[in-house]
Amino acid sequence: MVNKAYNPDVLNCIANLSNDEVFTPPVLANQMLDMLPQELFGNPSATFLDPFCKSGVFLREIVKRLDRGLARQIPNRQKRIDHIMHHQVYGIALTELTSLLSRRTLYCSRSASSQHSVSYFDDEQGHVFYKAFRHTWVNGKCKYCGASKEVYDRGSESEQYAYQFIHTDNPETLFPKNMKFDVIIGNPPYQLSDGGSKASATPIYNLFVEQAKKLNPRYLTMIIPARWFAGGKGLDGFRNTMLNDKHIQYLVDYEDANDCFPGVDIAGGVCYFLRSREYSGLCEVTNIKAGNKRTNMRVLNEFDTFIRDIEAIGIIHKIQKLDEENMSRMVSSSKPFGLRTFVRPLEAGDITLRWQGGEGPYNSAEITVGKELINKWKVITSYVGYDHAGNPGKDGKRRVLSRIDMIGPNTICTETYLVIGAFETKEEAENLISYMKTHFFRYLVSVFMVSHHLTKDTYRLVPLQDFSHPWTDEMLYAKYGLDEKEIAFIESMIRPME
Repeated sequence: MVNKAYNPDVLNCIANLSNDEVFTPPVLANQMLDMLPQELFGNPSATFLDPFCKSGVFLREIVKRLDRGLARQIPNRQKRIDHIMHHQVYGIALTELTSLLSRRTLYCSRSASSQHSVSYFDDEQGHVFYKAFRHTWVNGKCKYCGASKEVYDRGSESEQYAYQFIHTDNPETLFPKNMKFDVIIGNPPYQLSDGGSKASATPIYNLFVEQAKKLNPRYLTMIIPARWFAGGKGLDGFRNTMLNDKHIQYLVDYEDANDCFPGVDIAGGVCYFLRSREYSGLCEVTNIKAGNKRTNMRVLNEFDTFIRDIEAIGIIHKIQKLDEENMSRMVSSSKPFGLRTFVRPLEAGDITLRWQGGEGPYNSAEITVGKELINKWKVITSYVGYDHAGNPGKDGKRRVLSRIDMIGPNTICTETYLVIGAFETKEEAENLISYMKTHFFRYLVSVFMVSHHLTKDTYRLVPLQDFSHPWTDEMLYAKYGLDEKEIAFIESMIRPME
């Protein structure tokens, strides 16, 4: 059995399936393994763990490298494979189904105790473990992963998605006593439904990263959504930890997830990183966008949000020299008038409600939030950005903002919109709109746009202006002293707004 070559075709097909547990193509698994010191694969004592096995691709590719690397030290191939399987390679499967798939990939048999296994174990699980866990409910949420009890409190016949690796305070107890790992590698689940409206979900990939750190491996590498660059739902603390972690040696950033996972849309793109326990210093950042690759040595925590474009940093420095307030001071929070998306006009009322389907009457007595804005001229834009999944179009450019509109006194809106600014005069509102349509404004919004949602915080790089007059790109470029190269870069990133 050990003389049979592994065939990656099936795993390539599986990698094209799209869900919250995105399967990893073999080529991507190998790109991540390439970041590791390659002498690890010639060390018969090196240990490897994938604590969230799905297809088993990481373990398979590790075994292939160890098989080559240990050929001189252990010439007999069967003995070599037995040593690797029994002493060096371990996994924890996410579900019972993926445990069978991972064992089939690694051992060429769904049971490690089968006569067909390339390396025989007394136990059918071998070193790809799976144990069904249940969530621990506290006030309707799992205390470990935040899963909604309403969604995931199921009968024993249904998959719980209570992932073993993160449903414990002490992950070291999942392995034999004193077990240490040189490398932890993998592609964790990304999110779980939180019981909110429509596709509302809570990210959980951050929990897997933090749990892996507790095991203190020499090297930690994972591929995860890049949305943490700007924080967001449950990710602000994780972002702060990652940006201030000087042990992160490499960070590879794909702005479009399709370049990494063909056929899979992940808003904000994906990234993988290598955290080296003994390393401390600058991070080598590789940004991949529209087939172009750029690599720079970076300080990750230069800003409180990770800035993808190295060209943006010089522009931001020039803007910040003027020490102006930013637009997030003016932009409303979500639900500017306390009204959810599903709220509809009434049969009669003393004010007008703008919702995604048009306008209609509403009762001002029902409004308890944003009352001070009702009688002003308001500039609004959709809470959802224009670009699909926040990604640029085929030309590499974004429009960023969807519809920009102005609503007058006695008109309010649902949470479909954010109020970008509110004024006493219509002229000031029109001048804000002129600013929002500039390449300059929309580029600075796009820097913090790592999903298709635009929040108040997305506008915190945009400087606040004097709205007693309209604005053009030429006026803004001159005000902040941008040179021709910087201007060309901004306009190469942002398409004109009709």
